[in-house]
Amino acid sequence: MRARITLALLAAVAAVVPLAAVSAPPAGAAMRPACPGPHPVMLYVTDDDTVTPVCAATGTVLTPIKTGPGPDHLVATPDGKTLYVSNGGIGETIGHTVTVISTVSGTAIKTINVGREAGAIAITPNGKTVYVLGGMSDTVTPIRTATNTALKPIKVGDSPSAIAITPDGKTAYVVSNGSGAVTPIRTATNAALKPIKVGSDPLDIAITPDGTTAYVTSPEAVTPIRTATNTALTAIKITYYPANWHMPVVITPDGKTAYVISPFGGTVIPVRTATNTALKPIKAGTQPWEIAITPDGKTAYVTSALGVVPIRTATNTALKAIHVGGQVQPRGIAITPDGKTGYAAGGVLTPIRTATNTALKAIQLAGLGIIIVVIR
Repeated sequence: MRARITLALLAAVAAVVPLAAVSAPPAGAAMRPACPGPHPVMLYVTDDDTVTPVCAATGTVLTPIKTGPGPDHLVATPDGKTLYVSNGGIGETIGHTVTVISTVSGTAIKTINVGREAGAIAITPNGKTVYVLGGMSDTVTPIRTATNTALKPIKVGDSPSAIAITPDGKTAYVVSNGSGAVTPIRTATNAALKPIKVGSDPLDIAITPDGTTAYVTSPEAVTPIRTATNTALTAIKITYYPANWHMPVVITPDGKTAYVISPFGGTVIPVRTATNTALKPIKAGTQPWEIAITPDGKTAYVTSALGVVPIRTATNTALKAIHVGGQVQPRGIAITPDGKTGYAAGGVLTPIRTATNTALKAIQLAGLGIIIVVIR
């Protein structure tokens, strides 16, 4: 099942190439994406079976890169030179591959077989290993990035749906929706440890910047996990919406607040991490979908039917919604490393000036998007 379409933002080193060369490259030719500056921000947008590079500075849409069916999730190496795209499938086609893309040449360089219904993907902080979930295989496949080879799959619980890795890179935590559990994986040996029970239908996970606590979302609760002992703490009850099958969670850079999206509740729920208590939900319009926080931690941006809703994190108040282009509700949202620009994806790609919370001219590009930012 296709869960999401992904858009990635990459601060990548790239030499300037004439636009004519980019718009009409020779078949099979490798070239560096055209974008001015020594460290330009490149955006990578997925569609049904492609990833399209976009130069953020100019809004130039470059030649699409072919992937497998339904590219659902994407990560980049810490140096920004390589993207790993999991292809989960589309329609009746079940995907089971990862496409490796060179950002230097703007080409796909390898396809790696992984578990069926390739899904969420994460990379260790040192960039040496990528972990890819197989939703129908109940596995996690490690990929050695030095050789782009898949290692032996790791068995986890039923229907793995999300993964997060501790900041020290020592442990990956895999959420298994069908098992009501989170499986820790010791990355040094790729051994699965004892699953941690967290209640029914867990969906997503995020880890605090200090690595001490993981927060797991579900339709009726947010469950903290103490990573030092791999034990679940008392669940934090939230308003139950059984239709919530997508509940992203992000944590502020200072680690003080986790924000949980409740799409069918139309809210964003702040959780105070010091006390593990849920605060008053913030109304964010119909079906809020994704959330990103500025590097300074002052503002969270949430996509919803209203457009993009900024939230002032100091007071947990929603500001005036930003109307963005496109005929469909925006899904993906991300912030550039300097914090000056956000990008919302929903039929078109809309830049947002964060200083004034105003939408700039939309970039005409199909597709929705989950946006990640990688500094190179």
